[in-house]
Amino acid sequence: MADRPLRIALLAYKGNPFCGGQGVYVRHLSRELAKLGHTVEVLAGQPYPVLDPEPGVTLTEISSLDLYRQPDPFRTPKRGEYRDWVDMLEVGTMWTAGFPEPLTFSLRALRHLSARRGEFDVVHDNQCLGYGLLGMPRLGFPTMATIHHPIQVDRELELAAAPTKSRQASLRRWYAFTKMQTRVARRLPEIITVSSSSAAEIEQYLGVPQRRISTIPIGADTDSFAPDASVAKVPGRIVTTASADVPLKGLLPLVEALAKVRVEVDYAQLVVVGRAKEDGVVAKAIERLGLSDAVRFVHGISDAELVELIRSAEVACVPSLYEGFSLPAVEAMSCGTALVSTTGGAIPEVAGRDGETTLAVPPGDPSALAGALTRVLRDADLRARLGAAARERVLEKFTWRAAAIATAERYRALIEADRDPVDWDRMAADRLRRGRKAGV
Repeated sequence: MADRPLRIALLAYKGNPFCGGQGVYVRHLSRELAKLGHTVEVLAGQPYPVLDPEPGVTLTEISSLDLYRQPDPFRTPKRGEYRDWVDMLEVGTMWTAGFPEPLTFSLRALRHLSARRGEFDVVHDNQCLGYGLLGMPRLGFPTMATIHHPIQVDRELELAAAPTKSRQASLRRWYAFTKMQTRVARRLPEIITVSSSSAAEIEQYLGVPQRRISTIPIGADTDSFAPDASVAKVPGRIVTTASADVPLKGLLPLVEALAKVRVEVDYAQLVVVGRAKEDGVVAKAIERLGLSDAVRFVHGISDAELVELIRSAEVACVPSLYEGFSLPAVEAMSCGTALVSTTGGAIPEVAGRDGETTLAVPPGDPSALAGALTRVLRDADLRARLGAAARERVLEKFTWRAAAIATAERYRALIEADRDPVDWDRMAADRLRRGRKAGV
């Protein structure tokens, strides 16, 4: 087993390539695992991920009713669309204001894999954590999961920002699936996460002991996300990746900061990689602050277009109140674009030290954010120094190949442990021994 290529089933209950990190994770990890000689079959629900055309990587569609698709989210399916009781469960949960996809995807994946016993060496779930996962070991599949960060963090931040009690009640119902995720995470033998900050929060919120958590940072495609001196910088351009009205992403403080920046740098402008929400709090703030001509939203762009946008910016900004990792930070750093970031969650683990590879400010502080952005926009030497150091940090610490190698090592450890009665202490000792060898 130590040398034999592995057959991996990689589960993704959704894999939107243009929004969120799940599609990015599945795409790049599957490619790099295949380059190591393994075969990876991605089992995914809508929106389906876009995978790289790497030999050894295939996509199997586990279709749902796609109740949240655009342009008709929260739709009621037609009678002929229903196939079985799982479809009824999906619609019934939506009708009662819950979020069904993690549970219903896991049940469909379990049904699919029950007909394919012996075809995979390991099942690797990406943040679904539905009850169906608990049936997979009985099919003979050692099963593990990646948790980028506990969704309970999102829940708390959204509840804190909810303006009314009815909105709070609605959010509690929507996030009811997190109770299931907690129960499932506690019963899985192996959890991978992307930062030590997330590892601590998985223990805090989900009750998973540290001995069952492996921290494997993810990274950027450093060949694509790379500096290019031939791309002209647009004076005053700030770029960020954020969902318009998700409090977690901190776009509202950034918009408020932009108004302050333009007092001293009147040509400053913000490009948001994300979808604008009409009549949302961010849209109202843009109008109230007179920034309609200074803020632009783009979405659905290709990787090549995203790279060009980041290269053209004088500064990239990660204003999040919390991140379990922060792919936008790594991608901007990999391009050699100067970064301003908050200290929310795991961002300091990614962005590095204040003044060396980023300018770091407290989360949710528009004045501090404005000060850092103004400083970077007015100092070309600082931009060059931060960008060059950031690129070196990514090359040293955050590549997808390194993530794939470390993930494959955890697959093999799980498979070996699965052959014997589970010995968590032995697995923890193995992690400690490997850490000492690596000098960490």
